[in-house]
Amino acid sequence: MDMGAAHPEHGADDLCEAGQELYERALRAGRVSAGDAVGAPCLAALGLLRPAAEDARRLEPVPPAVALHRLLRSTADRIAAERRREALLADVFEPLIRSDGRRTEDAADTPTLRLLSGSAHINEAITEAMETARHEVLCVQPHHELNTPRGHRSQRIALRRDQELLDRGGRIRTLYQHTLRHLPAIAGYYEQLRGDTQARSLDEVTDRLIVVDRTVAYLPANADATLALEARHPALVTYFVTTFDQLWRLATPMYPRAVQRPTVDGVTPRQRAIAALLVEGHTDAVIAERLGMNVRTARVHIARLATTLGSTGRTQLGYLIGRSGILDRRGEAAG
Repeated sequence: MDMGAAHPEHGADDLCEAGQELYERALRAGRVSAGDAVGAPCLAALGLLRPAAEDARRLEPVPPAVALHRLLRSTADRIAAERRREALLADVFEPLIRSDGRRTEDAADTPTLRLLSGSAHINEAITEAMETARHEVLCVQPHHELNTPRGHRSQRIALRRDQELLDRGGRIRTLYQHTLRHLPAIAGYYEQLRGDTQARSLDEVTDRLIVVDRTVAYLPANADATLALEARHPALVTYFVTTFDQLWRLATPMYPRAVQRPTVDGVTPRQRAIAALLVEGHTDAVIAERLGMNVRTARVHIARLATTLGSTGRTQLGYLIGRSGILDRRGEAAG
């Protein structure tokens, strides 16, 4: 490496060759000298190397599982902040859009933001965008959207337009919650499609999002999804695509080839997700809502988790979760 050249900026998901080689060497040897790390300053910046307690001239590696958990948690915090920004953005622009009396039907004056009212109007706009799509559709599908009559109708409408895109050589990537991995309706939907379709799942996802050809995005504009925001502003669409890609890299494949998340030390992946929310102090109802399950199911999982860890009370359970280290191994299990 040219020591006079500036080290390229990158994240932990795109570790440079010098950084990866030095980190692997540090893991094997237990430490490296500070001089060895001059050519890979990214390791200290990303928290993968830290000064040894007994000798500041030497650096020791942070265990990969610990580093991964911290990085995943940082990503989750950013995603939560982005979700709040999405909601604020819709709240700010909804009254402005309503007060805009100009006609927007003229294709030569397509608005960068448009408020759509009613399921029929929303589906019509999405279908129109899909008819001209040629490359890719990205979709985030939360649990509550599918478990409603409106969700079932939307899925039937989507089947035809999805297949038409696939027939034109496009592809479809969809993110679901883990609680939907074994839903018969989803399996049946993919069995009917022919083409490049991929699906992955996460414990938590954003609200519903559809991005067509990276040029237009659709997202709910109110709580019951009777209003939707159509966004064509390049900066906003790029923001949504970036968020989707970050979530996609963290997600577990479920179609066309499902990857099963393993149980670790008797604790299932779903119980680990619940444990993470428990230590944050959330109630059973909030945990159930965020993970896309009913409260009774959440409580069953909490009881099983308590039995596995030997807890006799809620306060003790939080302590035992922290002491067990199961949250530090969430990233390992997800891989």
